[in-house]
Amino acid sequence: MFERFADESKYKIVRHILSELDLKGEEGYLIQRRIVTQLCDLRNVPDSSVPDRDAGLQALRSLKELAVSHDLVAKQQRSTIEKRAQEARLRQAALVAKAQKLDELRRAFTAMATSQNDPQQRGYSLEELLAGLFELNEIPYRRSYRTQTEQIDGHFEFKGFDYLVEARWRKGPPSEAELGSFKTKIDKKITSTRGVFVSIVGFRQEVVLEFTRGVSSNIILIDGQDLTLVLEGHVSLTDALDLKTQKAAQEGIIYYPLSQRFGGR
Repeated sequence: MFERFADESKYKIVRHILSELDLKGEEGYLIQRRIVTQLCDLRNVPDSSVPDRDAGLQALRSLKELAVSHDLVAKQQRSTIEKRAQEARLRQAALVAKAQKLDELRRAFTAMATSQNDPQQRGYSLEELLAGLFELNEIPYRRSYRTQTEQIDGHFEFKGFDYLVEARWRKGPPSEAELGSFKTKIDKKITSTRGVFVSIVGFRQEVVLEFTRGVSSNIILIDGQDLTLVLEGHVSLTDALDLKTQKAAQEGIIYYPLSQRFGGR
């Protein structure tokens, strides 16, 4: 249409085009509404050489007022606003639900700490708690399973690596032999496999030093205080894993208490 009237003035071109669109019925009205909507979206006069910029801006404001009063673009604008509001509500609801679930896990952990359950049952409960925590943080997690020769307390994928999990809640910290046994499980897997050893009662520093003396380690250690900081929301699980793997990879520190960074008790 424009090409047919290109030799005429802009005003006449627009009049011709709008008149022809009128004759097209519903299809023409739809195009007119789209043109009006595009004009209403302008925040400045597109032609820098216009002789009276202020008049042009006033014309755009008047057009928008007319368009809104006649419901030409209001539906589209309301739809966009409502969509954004709905997205914001969904995001907020997801945050609230996550906070509630994290609080449930924290209270379950506290109850486990004060219960009189036997160590084996408490260990099973710890495995379930860890699974729930990883799933809450959208980290793919496989619960406890057995191979033909081994018991694996859990497995997850994180930033290109596979991690095997050992979860313990016993009276005393693990020995060097127990850490070594877990490392053997990992070393038998594909090269990109690492390990996370969770011991709620912690680790003896001399055992950790002896375990890492003269050998490389593909294990990071998490204790009860670390887990408490995560469950209380002082640090996310993702950030905790990031920090611990960075310390292990860059400095060879496999037992780095999160309290040193996040102000634990």
